[in-house]
Amino acid sequence: MNIKSYKPNEINYCREASLISATILDELTNVISEGITTEEIDNYCLNRIIEMGGVPAPLFYRGFPKSTCTSLNRIICHGIPSSNRKLLNGDILNVDITTIINGWHGDTSRMYKVGNISVKALNLCQTTHECLIESIKEIKVGEPISNIGKKIEKIAGENNFSVVRDFCGHGLGINFHENPSIVHYYDKEYDNINFIDGMIFTVEPMINAGKYHSKILSDGWTAVTKDKTLSAQYEHTVYINGDSIEILTESPNGVFYS
Repeated sequence: MNIKSYKPNEINYCREASLISATILDELTNVISEGITTEEIDNYCLNRIIEMGGVPAPLFYRGFPKSTCTSLNRIICHGIPSSNRKLLNGDILNVDITTIINGWHGDTSRMYKVGNISVKALNLCQTTHECLIESIKEIKVGEPISNIGKKIEKIAGENNFSVVRDFCGHGLGINFHENPSIVHYYDKEYDNINFIDGMIFTVEPMINAGKYHSKILSDGWTAVTKDKTLSAQYEHTVYINGDSIEILTESPNGVFYS
């Protein structure tokens, strides 16, 4: 498998793109509230990406019609922003932003809680965030990529949640999606693929309150839980810089989880 490796001085545009995406997610904490539609959220993100000199990677990517993915409640990922549904008290929403700067990508997503959410929804969001942060600690040059999936599966299972299997993290850089895939459950195939210095990739666990099975709606994009239970996701773009693991999409304001 060909895995790209980048030197620290080669990825400045990736850092910039990642910072833009993370900055906008920070700003959304003051934008998302009851009564707003996901299309209005998408329009806000599009305008801010352009203002900061970027391009939204999802827009027209393989035919995707919007600038961000907005995944509400039982939507696992790739939710299409819409004017048809206003956010309600108790909703949980994932917003996924990928910005391009001079051809380089910065990809991140996080959950937003609307009003007073249920205990189940809160536990799901907390556990999903823990899956992301703790699995990033498993990244080390020479260690198998499967360590990420092992850690996520362990944390999710201990909390009686399941790990989505149909979607995964991925290499990132000049292309939106590159090798390797970063699966969020244990797969022995990845025991034989090791982290290398200079890798850029996403870790983006999708955790379901019920079973892990998913299905795609008729729009060809929106992935939902088959059993109609809640789903949550957090995502970072990370860079292996020798012994240091850099989270390129770290929240500038320290509010990645709130």
